[in-house]
Amino acid sequence: MKKILLIAIFLVSWVSTAQINLTGIVKDSIGAPLEMGNVIALDTVAKRIASYGFTDANGNFKLELARNTTYNIKISYVGFKEISEFIRTGDKDITKNYTMVEDNMLDGINIVSKMPVRIKGDTIIYDADSFKNGSERKLKDVLEKLPGVEINDAGQIEVEGKAVEKIMVDGKEFFSGDTRLATENIPSNAVDKIQVLRNYSNVSQLSGVQNNQDRVAINIKLKEGKKNFWFGDVSFGGGQSQDETLYLFQPKLFYYTPKYTINIIGDVNNLGDVVLSRRDARSFGGSFQSQSPSNGTNINLADAGIGFLNASARNANKIETKLTALNFSYSPNPKLDLSGYLIWSGNSNGQRNISDIDYVDPDTPDEFRDTRTEQTSNTGLFRFSTVYKKNFSNQLNYNVSGRFSNEFSNQSINSRVLSDITQTENTTPFTINQDFSYFYTANENNIFALEVKHLYQDEDPFYIASLENDPLNNDDTTNDGFDDAAESLGLDRSNMFYTLEQDRRVKSNQLDAKLDYYYILNQKSNLNFVAGTILSKQNFDSRFFQILDNGSQFDPNPTDIAGYANPATTNDTEYNFTDLYAGLRYRLKEGIFTFTPGFTAHSYNSNNTQFGSETFEDTFFKILPEFEAIAQFKRSESLTFTYKQEVNFTDVNQIARGIVASNYDSYFAGNPALTNATFHNVNLRYSSFNLFNNSNVFSRIGYTKTIDQVNRNTVFEDNSVVSSSNSINSPFDNENFNASLFAGKRIGKIQTRIGGSYSYNKSFQFINEDENTNINKGYSFNTRFGTNFTKAPNVTLSYNVSFSNQENSSRAQEVKSVNHRPSIDFDAYIWNSVTVTSDFSFNEQRQNGVSTNTFSIWNAKIAYRKDKDAKWEYELVGNNLLATGSEASVNQSVLAFTLNERFILPRFVSLRLRYQL
Repeated sequence: MKKILLIAIFLVSWVSTAQINLTGIVKDSIGAPLEMGNVIALDTVAKRIASYGFTDANGNFKLELARNTTYNIKISYVGFKEISEFIRTGDKDITKNYTMVEDNMLDGINIVSKMPVRIKGDTIIYDADSFKNGSERKLKDVLEKLPGVEINDAGQIEVEGKAVEKIMVDGKEFFSGDTRLATENIPSNAVDKIQVLRNYSNVSQLSGVQNNQDRVAINIKLKEGKKNFWFGDVSFGGGQSQDETLYLFQPKLFYYTPKYTINIIGDVNNLGDVVLSRRDARSFGGSFQSQSPSNGTNINLADAGIGFLNASARNANKIETKLTALNFSYSPNPKLDLSGYLIWSGNSNGQRNISDIDYVDPDTPDEFRDTRTEQTSNTGLFRFSTVYKKNFSNQLNYNVSGRFSNEFSNQSINSRVLSDITQTENTTPFTINQDFSYFYTANENNIFALEVKHLYQDEDPFYIASLENDPLNNDDTTNDGFDDAAESLGLDRSNMFYTLEQDRRVKSNQLDAKLDYYYILNQKSNLNFVAGTILSKQNFDSRFFQILDNGSQFDPNPTDIAGYANPATTNDTEYNFTDLYAGLRYRLKEGIFTFTPGFTAHSYNSNNTQFGSETFEDTFFKILPEFEAIAQFKRSESLTFTYKQEVNFTDVNQIARGIVASNYDSYFAGNPALTNATFHNVNLRYSSFNLFNNSNVFSRIGYTKTIDQVNRNTVFEDNSVVSSSNSINSPFDNENFNASLFAGKRIGKIQTRIGGSYSYNKSFQFINEDENTNINKGYSFNTRFGTNFTKAPNVTLSYNVSFSNQENSSRAQEVKSVNHRPSIDFDAYIWNSVTVTSDFSFNEQRQNGVSTNTFSIWNAKIAYRKDKDAKWEYELVGNNLLATGSEASVNQSVLAFTLNERFILPRFVSLRLRYQL
């Protein structure tokens, strides 16, 4: 790392000494500074922009120029005559001030449109070609080079630390629900401009009466040559690995006109290129984005599906992917927009994980498991959207979306404590979401917004587990690891196998409806009255039973589970929840500040009926306060403070009191008497995007205090890793504090970034009926240093280190983990025909100062095309060239400290051909 640091310092020094600075002030004719004026330097020989900048609030600008070169300096500002002046640089810095004269002729518009970055109100506009060097193939490759834009580890786009809500292409939504389909498939050569829409609202009537600073969207402007006919590419290829023949076929076709659009994405491969993972597919299920603030009530409908493992090239040793996706939009007239998508995704994968588990409870033996998994997921998704804008005063939206799945998982586990185990899970769930909204502006002072959302969800997971048993040693002190648990569960212990089955059916039906009324008092303030309701109904039915060796069914007679005496092995539970609420918010703008205090008053009623006869009810009234303050220092610099009190209700999965087999080593019984949890959330966020000095900074501090948190009381069988648990309201308050800071700066063609985060989490658990306090502290630091040349190879150096310290009242020793992750990326476009890319990363996991695992991953690609406009491109792609067999990670929970080793895809070398339409 010392060598890397020295190289970085040398490059920065070299770039700095090879340039001179042109600085000055831009004012109007009466001497007032002009903020956000465009200042560019045109190379008179190369006929291109050599440097660009913007004036700050005091009119200051700064350009970095080469020595002994002639430039045409152009300064433009809307409403003023353009300034154009030729200068010749020497060996010293230059200072020049400029005065602009008003002019209604908007000169310089053509020059402004070619600026690499410009800001227009809340919109940041990037000229894509200014950040390309020829090695880019996907939209993601361009986004990664834009200042202020990040692609996180999950593949999602973040702008100034905020997740991008949606991606549009020429104003049309592109597969709403997940941005990865856009970043991984839209070809980079089709992109002209990238517009980052901050303070985004897709209802223009509400933009002036709400604070939308957390909402961000991106609109991709296509190049003129990419409209009114098909564009895109088709890739196909194959190769050979040590175990199987490799194949890949990926058509990506796009058609855009002002009236309608069609996007088609296909994928068939076994190379680990997962276009749409199961986790991504599930995020499409509910893509409704409310246009008004949350009103303080959270009722989370938990996933009752199977424990499906997400698969990628970094955690699976076999992946087969199939995808067919169609996205469309149609505008029959200027008032009506129709859009939607149809997606079918099939993923099959194999995984192997080795886990070394150190349980917090000192009486629970340490566990070592080798788990092999085969799983398949087939998912169908659809969405249809209608937006009707009769005029500015009337807008009606209707969306319906759904997800249908067929999922199967089979696992074979070798356990140090429980011997050999097999388990099988399958489910065919479906979800239908509908939402309707109507926005009406009665006059300039009165705006109404009606929003209704309905969810229907049906889940039917079925689980089978089989554990080896020696029926002759059931009562011995050295019996099988599952024997004592079998006795508590009331199983027949005379069989050679404990074969357990769990059948569940969970139906959820929920309606959210609310009406917002905005009364505009004056240009600086408005009132927001809101009234609404949440109606939720869930039915939970389950049966837990044993299959004997002779094939017959046996109904267990359990004696105890987590302190429950004689619990039932079936569930028949109905859970109903009602929230009737009304609230008021006052929004005031005063100078640079915007204040929004408010509250909502709620009348809650929740009741659940167990087995048709036992009813538990909770009715109460609660006022939830909220407050937000925004300080807008400049157009692109703000500080936001928020406080909000929220109430969180659990769902039927936590209150059904019959036994549910969560896993072969974990059994659960709900608590019908659970009450709600209350959250106190405080956040402070700072954001700055400074085009004057080419820097961006964003930071966040958050604190959450949770009262009556729903936790678990977990009881382990003596000398076994098998546990049973039930839900309880924690008598202690949980706390969470987190802080993060990220800063980036461009120095010439060098982009630097540094960041760090800190988290503190204090929670309480009950293990074997004893109170257990768990404190997790996490620290992370990361830095990145990269070049962005257009005519030379580019190198990006990154270094990430994270620290995780766990303190638990059951341990005398604090568990400390450290992870080091240096990496280097290289890309070059040479001879206008050859593209070379490479990425290498090294990972070291340390525990209590001792290295427990190291691994390296190296991927590389070399591609050839005759020129940048050639139709055919030939690629030789190598994945995991060092043939690394596995990766390691650490998981710290309130129950255990686990070191996981994941086996990954072997070395793949493939030849691919891409045809560009």
